[in-house]
Amino acid sequence: MKAFRYLLSTLLLVALLTSCSDKPKIGFLMDTLEIERWQKDKELFEKKIEEMGGTLIVSVAEGNSPKQLEQAMEMIYDHVDVLVVIPVDLYSSRDIVREAHKKDIPVISYDRMIRDCDVDYYVSTDNINIGELQADYLSRIIPVGKYALLGGPQKDNNAALLHLGWMNVLQPLIQRKDIEVVLDQYVENWNADEAYVLINDYLNGSDSDLDAIIAGNDELAGGAIRALQEHNLQREVLVAGQDADLEAIRNIVAGYQTITIFKPIDAMAHTAAEMAIKMAEDEEKFNTNVTVHNGFKLVPSVLLSAQVVDRQNIKMTVVSEGFVNEEEIYEYEVE
Repeated sequence: MKAFRYLLSTLLLVALLTSCSDKPKIGFLMDTLEIERWQKDKELFEKKIEEMGGTLIVSVAEGNSPKQLEQAMEMIYDHVDVLVVIPVDLYSSRDIVREAHKKDIPVISYDRMIRDCDVDYYVSTDNINIGELQADYLSRIIPVGKYALLGGPQKDNNAALLHLGWMNVLQPLIQRKDIEVVLDQYVENWNADEAYVLINDYLNGSDSDLDAIIAGNDELAGGAIRALQEHNLQREVLVAGQDADLEAIRNIVAGYQTITIFKPIDAMAHTAAEMAIKMAEDEEKFNTNVTVHNGFKLVPSVLLSAQVVDRQNIKMTVVSEGFVNEEEIYEYEVE
């Protein structure tokens, strides 16, 4: 009888361990959590993975590309089933793909494309279109004037795509000499302080007229707005950002920022999570709506649409979607 009980308990333990080991293990490599929107991506992705019965391991590289490769190697040696990567560097991150593939671990490039490698899938928004949305909105209001362009870091593929979208709209106006681009800078690590310095230095110059600023995200827009405030130009210069951060929505209400772009982060996170779990369970085919060339191959991709948020549609967009809390927007007094 004792032998039977011992055998039964052993079988139960083996079954329990087997069921635990059968849970798909997903590695999520992030660039940073300092920017508000990435915290939301993490929360949404983590929740969806758990709902689908998976286990998630998260590492944050804090903008350090060699560190991200080390974190990837740790996950690879920990036998994750799939890697989902928000790359710090669009080129050096190809080493992550190469090392993962040595162990037959597929890689999903999330939000930002990893260039020149055999990455398996790409989930993002149409970033060229986002740039076009920003430039089109501002140029319709001010079709003649001086513009400043603040892009993200050159190591981020999205920065180049946004800039391409801006120029798709602005170039005909530039050629007609209706619009003059007086400042066109890439900003390392999406640093708001650097954006502040760039705009402040320009406004301190002898020819400091400025009509509009197009920024790669709301962090950069916020830095630019600080400079405008010091020169008492808030509400005088149009400002476009991206990500629909809470502070950006408050700035739109205050009249300091003209628009932001609301990206469907929940859909992005859910799509990437579902894709990762299915890949971990050896389901090879997924519904992708486009392919994107990364310099090496046409990568099967899911590109989601984004939308403009201005003062008139805040409640119909970010509030109704539950992306920001209406009470938090209006909890302070506008000067």
